[in-house]
Amino acid sequence: MGKTIGLISIKGGVGKTTLSVALAVDLANNYGKKVLLIDTNYSAPNLGIHMDIISPRKTIHDVLSGSKLSAAIHEKYGVDVIPGDFLYKREFSPLKLKAKLNHVKKKYDFIILDASPSLNDEVLSTILASDKLFVVTTADYPTLSCSMKAAKLARQRSRPIDGIILNRLKGRYEVSLEEIQESTGIPVVARVKDDKIVAMSLFERIPATLFAKNTAFSKEINKLSAALVGEKERRPLLDKLLFIDLRKEEVNREVLRENFYKRVFR
Repeated sequence: MGKTIGLISIKGGVGKTTLSVALAVDLANNYGKKVLLIDTNYSAPNLGIHMDIISPRKTIHDVLSGSKLSAAIHEKYGVDVIPGDFLYKREFSPLKLKAKLNHVKKKYDFIILDASPSLNDEVLSTILASDKLFVVTTADYPTLSCSMKAAKLARQRSRPIDGIILNRLKGRYEVSLEEIQESTGIPVVARVKDDKIVAMSLFERIPATLFAKNTAFSKEINKLSAALVGEKERRPLLDKLLFIDLRKEEVNREVLRENFYKRVFR
């Protein structure tokens, strides 16, 4: 049975949708996994734009108001996608998400949820529906403080956070990985550098991991994907020859790989 992974944050603009799309597309295209990607940012959905699904016939809003989930699936870039509808006016029930997903989990290796940044039933629906949760944040104090609110809500619902994904790193005036881990008690599993290729790929409405496969952005996403599918991370030959120690996020991914694969797939 497939596993549901929720990417959450309690602050917009951290690149959560970009990472959700990149991870889903990478798992599907580079690891041959069957992936369902869902926009669970119900108030401000834009996953469809990232995946070049501009006028969907059915959306997650229709699913949560009674339609069959299968009717809202759109295939794009090797991934099954359920986008949202920011113009939706009818009543819908976010907390029905988990029950809806239970009917299709056997069909997929992974279900990726791009959560809402609102601290209400919208993000709670993702937390409750997910088997594994990752917090997406930038490395600044205001954003980290907001992100920890999401982690606290998850813990209150007995859904501990499995890792932090640091995004849009610029290399200056940022909180260190060590400080983040010490203050949160949550391992950092990916450090994604700020990359202009992301803006270019969004303009073209092509996921960044397909638009430019050999960038630092795509390579870091691919390393996280490897941990999720249980494959050992490929290290540069020079690092091996010079006996360069693993970086902290690489060590954390190795632990994630062992724990995730053992508990989820065995």
